[in-house]
Amino acid sequence: MNFTDKDLIIFDFDGTLINSIPDLTIAVNKMLAHYNLSPLTVAQVTPFIGNGAKPLVKRALVSAMGEDKITNALLDEAFKIYFSAYKDVTCEKTFMYPGVLDTLNLLKQKGYTLAICTNKPFGFIEPILDTLKIKQFFTLWIGEDSLDQKKPEAAPLLHLVKTLDTTIEKSIMVGDSKNDILAAQNANMQSIGVSYGYNYNENISDYNPTQVVDDFSELQDLF
Repeated sequence: MNFTDKDLIIFDFDGTLINSIPDLTIAVNKMLAHYNLSPLTVAQVTPFIGNGAKPLVKRALVSAMGEDKITNALLDEAFKIYFSAYKDVTCEKTFMYPGVLDTLNLLKQKGYTLAICTNKPFGFIEPILDTLKIKQFFTLWIGEDSLDQKKPEAAPLLHLVKTLDTTIEKSIMVGDSKNDILAAQNANMQSIGVSYGYNYNENISDYNPTQVVDDFSELQDLF
């Protein structure tokens, strides 16, 4: 199978292009420390990632103190503390997965339009792209707060397709999470699941993407 008929490739960010867990864990633990709660390990934080920043904060709090103690006021306050902490460490230990730079370069040379659709807050995307020196590959990016809906809803993908003046049939979603695959399915779009990402410790193939790859570099043979 190949996808050479596409002209728009939409990528998830965390868990697909980049591994940001070390920095996310630092920010989570700064938030927990504010409440004198025990820190979490990278392994503990990993399955909390995927639905956006506030669900990450809530899951961390529930893990540390139990769900019955979580109020809306506490969650709002904790989110502000986390958000500020993550601003300080946005791309200190975040890194690209193997093969990402070479593959993005090749796809761009081949003439594909590349975009990012992530459930990370919009304001964090560009600083990471700048630090990792890959912003030039992407025509457009949207985060969890860019629209009224986020993945797994279809709306973010449909927005990118419309804004970039193409069609669902000529577009494809590449991601590591069930949210990516379900968003593509909700948009009637084909998808590629990468097996190395976060995905709540679940197997990405269980969600029936059009294709599964184990290494980002495999995309070079599919486009």
